[in-house]
Amino acid sequence: MEKHCIIPIFVPHLGCPNDCIFCNQKSISGQKNEMTKEKAKEIIENYLKSIRKEKENVKIEIAFFGGSFTAIKEEKQEELLKVAYEYVKSKDVDSIRISTRPDAINKEILKRLKKYGVKTIELGVQSANNYILNRINRGHTFDDVKKASKLIRWYGFKLGHQMMVGLPESTRLDEINTAKQLIKLKPKMVRIYPTLVIKNTKLEKEYEEGKYKPLSVVQTVEVCKDLVRMFTDKKIDVIRIGLQTTDEISKPGSKNSEVVAGPFHPALRQLVESAMWYDAIVGKIKKLNVKVKEVEVTVNPVDSNNVIGHKKENVLKLKDTYDVDLVLKQDEKVKQGKSKIEVTKTYTD
Repeated sequence: MEKHCIIPIFVPHLGCPNDCIFCNQKSISGQKNEMTKEKAKEIIENYLKSIRKEKENVKIEIAFFGGSFTAIKEEKQEELLKVAYEYVKSKDVDSIRISTRPDAINKEILKRLKKYGVKTIELGVQSANNYILNRINRGHTFDDVKKASKLIRWYGFKLGHQMMVGLPESTRLDEINTAKQLIKLKPKMVRIYPTLVIKNTKLEKEYEEGKYKPLSVVQTVEVCKDLVRMFTDKKIDVIRIGLQTTDEISKPGSKNSEVVAGPFHPALRQLVESAMWYDAIVGKIKKLNVKVKEVEVTVNPVDSNNVIGHKKENVLKLKDTYDVDLVLKQDEKVKQGKSKIEVTKTYTD
């Protein structure tokens, strides 16, 4: 199986014309200084040394994250892209991806990105509700998202979207509708980020004043379950759920953490996927016209941890709620994401 390795290069706040109320990119990335071509090259070389030690069949991508890459001064864009493109030309790296704002995309920008071997463009969408976009000071509308998405696809790039849950005044219905609207724009991939209260942001002030209440982890898992189902049903890859854990992005109150409050969890994706497996198992059990005592679930080995649940949560919950014992079996012949469920004991046995 081909492995995908990302070489992340963070350009915090470079080019960003707005300060969204939730955002402090320097805290999120852990990077305080401006990115230079020398620093970018150093990062790429260090990652390649590690990646080259791995087995063959590794797809490597340089990714410019943070800020709004295409809103950076053209000279700075080209300076960083030239560094990355040298590795594409030498075949040390397969492709380049960038992350940017919907209102920082036009034909000229896309031609420049094409010239330097960029293949994937991710747009920070956050919400499809214009009231919420204004409320969080995004500085663009959802019409900008639609226009940028169509242009990106027209020019042959892979389109990615990033959305958020738990934004100020956003409801579960808003988030479901955002997913519906994004699906219409046909992205290849999506990232789902819960809103965290980060130090030195406007949202921190609202939180301290009692004007904003973040979602709990449980609430976040519940809404993310719905979103993941919607995207996967349309064959859109959900490539991330939650921010990457770092020294700065960690449990609120822990050493060096910049997170004041919010649904941070180091294994948020596993919580979501485990909850989806739990729902699937319970749904199948409820369709049976017998009192189930033990159920045998056969899955691909890749899915086994999520079926059991984080810290065996699914096993314990099935026992506590339905008095059902879960027996897990692994079979590589079972397609990933699928399962075979067999009732092995009932209370009439």
